[in-house]
Amino acid sequence: MTDGTPAAPLLEVCEISVRFGALMALSRVSLEVQPGEVVAIIGPNGAGKTTLINCISGFYHPFEGRIRFAGRDRTHLSPPDVAELGIARTFQNVALFKGMSVLDNIMTGRLLKMRGSFVLEALYVGPAKRQEMEHRAFVERIIDFLEIQAIRKTSAGRLPYGLQKRVELARALAAEPKLLLLDEPMAGMNVEEKEDMCRFILDVNQEFGTTIALIEHDMGVVMDISDRVAVLDYGIKIADGKPDEVRQNPAVIDAYLGVTHS
Repeated sequence: MTDGTPAAPLLEVCEISVRFGALMALSRVSLEVQPGEVVAIIGPNGAGKTTLINCISGFYHPFEGRIRFAGRDRTHLSPPDVAELGIARTFQNVALFKGMSVLDNIMTGRLLKMRGSFVLEALYVGPAKRQEMEHRAFVERIIDFLEIQAIRKTSAGRLPYGLQKRVELARALAAEPKLLLLDEPMAGMNVEEKEDMCRFILDVNQEFGTTIALIEHDMGVVMDISDRVAVLDYGIKIADGKPDEVRQNPAVIDAYLGVTHS
């Protein structure tokens, strides 16, 4: 800001707790994400990372604490209402429509942006036709951006896993999110596919201005692309800071990274 005042967080997670029966999945976890940041959420398996993403996206609701997005309390909103606010996500396990083409899968990400008269849409005339053309043009831009032109008409279920992950990213981007949540976007990828996905994530952040929060296990990836890293362990946040700070944090080393060697 021009007066030197820090920008308000885009996302504020304030001491949320989530319980599944006797299991406390998250315990008073807080997290802030500033506009334009790439924030990585790391931790051992079962640490509560996906539970946190599910709370932010509305799939779970905390029994205590609050979640604010762009200054608005959205703690108990449903996933469609959260999406309307400008939050999109991908999933740990790819959730594409396997029998549909890549193009049609990505077009489903535009549904929240589509407005108009049911009659006009049914007849496909006037504003409805113009709207369809505008949405397709935006989707084609994303297809070019993610370099998947050659597979645009291919059924999603026929694609190798790495390309399915890229199509899922494209579908999320089609919603023009302010905040993009990525749940293990590199999982199951080889080295070359990871390098491509890292490049695309950084390009999305820089060229679209999209704020990103991602879960990732590959520490090389985390250290390379993140502005900040938050660490969970047994549902508790044990660290939050710049990648180099987190890497040297004794609690993080003990819980997750292992002993470092000079």
